[in-house]
Amino acid sequence: MSEQRMVSTLRDCPARLVPVGDPVTIPAHNFVTITQSLGGNYTVVYQGNMLRVDGTDADALGLEKYELEFAAVDDDQIHEAQIWQALETIYDPEIPVDLKSLGLIYSVNIDQTRKLVQIEMTLTAPGCGMGPVLVGDVKHRVKLVPNVKDVQVELVFDPPWHRDMMSEEAQLETGMFY
Repeated sequence: MSEQRMVSTLRDCPARLVPVGDPVTIPAHNFVTITQSLGGNYTVVYQGNMLRVDGTDADALGLEKYELEFAAVDDDQIHEAQIWQALETIYDPEIPVDLKSLGLIYSVNIDQTRKLVQIEMTLTAPGCGMGPVLVGDVKHRVKLVPNVKDVQVELVFDPPWHRDMMSEEAQLETGMFY
């Protein structure tokens, strides 16, 4: 979405402050300006602040809610494939490619006893101001995975990210395949 438009929130809407990622709530029946829609998430301006609204809360903006659906499981375990499924739904806010395809997810560790998922990830550049927002996106979406109770995300910069970490599809989509 490149065209800005103003909407009124239909209910209280959870959001994260850009770029620091602090959680905030936009109260119901308040006007926001949608400035960007990318990867199922929305960037809005409310009371002069730029906020990120996850697509799973898009109904609060009067838009179609993003539904993340997982195959039914017959146990109480966290399934790693479902973690990766969730990670594939999170897009870099400046590049229309998901974090997995960009090669930004370095590791996923699951503690079945504590129902905890620990993720190590990086950014395309150490100075990327959207790091805290991306961490919030990862925590939010991975918590939607069945049986996950807690998510810890650590930003790491070793090894440094480079374009060879991207999938071939991501390289083609971004014009970095050469």
